Amino acid sequence: MDDCFHKEYYVSRSIPAAALDKGTRKFYKIQTLETPDRLLLIAGNGRYPELIIRGARAAGVRHVTVAAFDGETAAPTLAAGDVVELLRVGQLGRLLDIARRSGATHAIMAGQIAPKNLFDLRPDMQALLLLAKIKERNAETLFGAVAASLEKIGVPLLPATRFVEDQLASEGHIAGPKFKAREKDNAEFGFRIARETSRLDIGQTVVVKKGTVLAVEAFEGTNETIERAGRVGRGGGLVVKVSKPGQDMRFDVPVVGETTLEKVAEAGLSGIVAEAGRVLFLDRQHLCAIAEEKRITLYGIKS
Repeated sequence: MDDCFHKEYYVSRSIPAAALDKGTRKFYKIQTLETPDRLLLIAGNGRYPELIIRGARAAGVRHVTVAAFDGETAAPTLAAGDVVELLRVGQLGRLLDIARRSGATHAIMAGQIAPKNLFDLRPDMQALLLLAKIKERNAETLFGAVAASLEKIGVPLLPATRFVEDQLASEGHIAGPKFKAREKDNAEFGFRIARETSRLDIGQTVVVKKGTVLAVEAFEGTNETIERAGRVGRGGGLVVKVSKPGQDMRFDVPVVGETTLEKVAEAGLSGIVAEAGRVLFLDRQHLCAIAEEKRITLYGIKS
């Protein structure tokens, strides 16, 4: 399981880039980003926002304001923030007001919003004005418009991987049983299919088995896709998750979490293949331990 712990991938932390080997610097495209003193975290559900706060504290962020969504944001995330402000999905005017009052110089979006709540959207006037300007409504256009609104008031969005760079999938074997040649071929096949479906904005996850596509993710999400693949595939198969070509890493970053791993085990699938440097494994060390225990392979492919 050494591959789980083999490097601390530096982007925003205080380790000098020169201390890392050349390959790692090239692979993760080292950036020198200032660590803000005050941060606004726009927090959806799951553990992702909590891990952002932990990483931000470790990097030297002194104050975190959490813009939390009622009924979505998890209790540990709320407890970790210095100030918590509740809002509903669609309250853009309130979000911008929170951003102004927070004193934050930068913001991060992390965590998902349940799809059912997106259909229960009750936009305020500011959101209605924004929506009227958008012809094609998807995650990229909607979140991009929110990001532009935040930037106008001087609170630009940081990449959603900031402060959790060490959670990114690395290239090659990560945990669990090592792939044999035919499994690597299946992984490469699934990776090509997933890159194409994500390019078409259908979904960023596919499940493949012996060169056959068992399931393709759409609006239902990754967990339901895995469940469907388990029913039709009758065991075996790989879950392949990628980013969209040209993905804006400020939002909608693909994530593999503990629930994903549990769903894979329940469905009788054998592994998870992720795009290296573009998919987050949250919490990576914990996921590696579970993968070893359940004999599920975690594997990264560089695009």
